[in-house]
Amino acid sequence: MEMKRINAGKLRAIGYDERTRVLRVEFDDGSAIDYDSVGRDVWQRLSTSGSAWSFYRDNIEEEYTGRKGRAKPQTGTRPPGLDDLFG
Repeated sequence: MEMKRINAGKLRAIGYDERTRVLRVEFDDGSAIDYDSVGRDVWQRLSTSGSAWSFYRDNIEEEYTGRKGRAKPQTGTRPPGLDDLFG
């Protein structure tokens, strides 16, 4: 699933698998939640919302049951040279 990086409230990334209808939401603390049976229209409204955090809280968090997990570490997100310092 391709993730869209965002910075809205506690949200850091969102993604949607149209085939399985799974919405994945990743948070600033490294946690993630997968929501099943999410329609494409909900994904489109979330991904284009000017207030994604509010949309998530009002239309997804309260309406769907999610499975908790951990966000995958993003590769290549550290500035150049930090790997040399910190491994």
